[in-house]
Amino acid sequence: MTKQVQQLDRVIIRFAGDSGDGMQLTGDRFTQETAAFGNDLSTLPNFPAEIRAPAGTLPGVSSFQLHFADHDILTPGDAPNVLVAMNPAALKANLGDLPNGADLIVNTDEFSKRNLAKVGYAASPVEDGSLSEYRVHALPLTSMTVKALEDFDISKKDAERAKNMFALGLLSWLYHRPTEGTLAFLERKFASKPEIMKANIAAFQAGWSYGETTEAFSVQYEIKPAEHEPGLYRNITGNLALAYGLVAAGVQSGLPIFLGSYPITPASDILHEISKHKRFGVRTFQAEDEIAAVGAALGASFGGSLGVTTTSGPGLALKSETIGLGVATELPLLVIDVQRAGPSTGLPTKTEQADLLQAMYGRNGEAPVPVIAPQSPSDCFDAAIEAARIAVKYRTPVILLSDGYLANGSEPWRLPDVATLPTIEPDFAQPSQEEFQPFERDPATLARPWAVPGTAGLEHRIGGLEKADVTGNISYDPANHDRMVRLRQAKIDGIANDIEPLAVDDPSGAARVLVMGWGGTYGAISAAVRRVRASGHTVAQAHLRHLNPFPANLPEVLRSYDKVIVPEINLGQLGLLLRGRLLIDVIGYNQVRGLPFKAEELQGVIQDVIDSE
Repeated sequence: MTKQVQQLDRVIIRFAGDSGDGMQLTGDRFTQETAAFGNDLSTLPNFPAEIRAPAGTLPGVSSFQLHFADHDILTPGDAPNVLVAMNPAALKANLGDLPNGADLIVNTDEFSKRNLAKVGYAASPVEDGSLSEYRVHALPLTSMTVKALEDFDISKKDAERAKNMFALGLLSWLYHRPTEGTLAFLERKFASKPEIMKANIAAFQAGWSYGETTEAFSVQYEIKPAEHEPGLYRNITGNLALAYGLVAAGVQSGLPIFLGSYPITPASDILHEISKHKRFGVRTFQAEDEIAAVGAALGASFGGSLGVTTTSGPGLALKSETIGLGVATELPLLVIDVQRAGPSTGLPTKTEQADLLQAMYGRNGEAPVPVIAPQSPSDCFDAAIEAARIAVKYRTPVILLSDGYLANGSEPWRLPDVATLPTIEPDFAQPSQEEFQPFERDPATLARPWAVPGTAGLEHRIGGLEKADVTGNISYDPANHDRMVRLRQAKIDGIANDIEPLAVDDPSGAARVLVMGWGGTYGAISAAVRRVRASGHTVAQAHLRHLNPFPANLPEVLRSYDKVIVPEINLGQLGLLLRGRLLIDVIGYNQVRGLPFKAEELQGVIQDVIDSE
């Protein structure tokens, strides 16, 4: 059957089903093939916190959204053009996001009375006409998969579980995706189970063949590769980029990397990945708890390694005492906080930006630390190196604030030229004829010497009790304590002179409204700014990487605009800092839904502020 081929510039697809239906795997495989094809892309995995949430229920729905295009894109998309719903719960949980005219592929085998009743459907929406505003493709995906695998020596349950591969094959045909990578992946994944491997490959190929032969789909869609800057690219998630950035920081500094970590969602993948790279001098320690993890990391830094610990918000709270010890001992330490929705256990698999104030002030006493936030999954690589540079140069703990959206989302990453990566110089203290003074400071950075234990002539006291200026002896002198507190603060403040000024994107120079964000809001803000400019209005944009200290030119930038909008996935934490520190009022836009912003909603916010000028 000859099919019509229609060119599109972009598509947003969402796979949704039970948490046991393999939607994350399906989405990831479709993403990998899309990356190999050369489209620009952005993804949004969304899944329950439970390993196996209640089957067929709304809380148990797992989804994976992919936005891919023939041009540069910035977000996973606001609303899917295509929804693949594997059961009634997946349909109901995601239907509200579908625009009119969207394609809806429904697995009718799962629309039994029992499954419909679980989510409050009195009758099947596929049959009662309530989906008339969409292009509905009602397909018995499960039974078609079982039929395709009837000659394989596998159980019916195993055959039914392959329905995600049938759906992947169908969607791969529908959007002209390559197949070689998925076939190779299935061969590797099920190498120890040859019959299961063959069955999954057959299910994938059956889905492809169904698309080719059925009259249900008369059109195929083609999205051409995007035009990228020349170079070698790969698809990368934020957690993977952070792991690679840590390895690169070790190479560029010549320091062994020691990662002390306690597994916690959504940061665990950093530990999993970095443990594979022992050939680069990396050591990993899966500790019994968060406190042991950070204690081991700080101990490694005392011993001359670059200590790193990874966590999320609840774990950061437990690490606070040891981070304070790192401030007092003035040792380099990287603390990576992949933020999730709180408080307490909160929503472990959902994203949020609500740990900023904890990173700034969540320690006893005056315990300032630099705070850095990457803006995209691939930017996590550069942010990790920058955090390591500051930690080593200034002898201080540094907190890097990623988030669940960046951690699990993915985008194309152009592999950097290693020769262009910054060199990080540990500059260890060396023995001399003079008596070693462990808290004698570098006049330029106010950093104290880093002395490797066991080096003759560099013996010194260490610990959390206040140190005497220069000598490092224990001191209870009030004037000395005041001086040391101020020196530690001045050291952090001075980093503002060692970071890039805040860049402002204001093409016309005529904008009176500035939109400024931090962290993972970059994509949605940038997409919204594009839309506002396309409608004929002027608006400026800036994005903060360094949250403590702020870039030196930040006050000047903010005062040069009539109004400043600060969108945050919290209740206004950066806004509070800007008002309190710089005495500049800002307009906060705050949502805490466990989801990233949509470009459309931010476009409306920006437009309302411009219109009120």
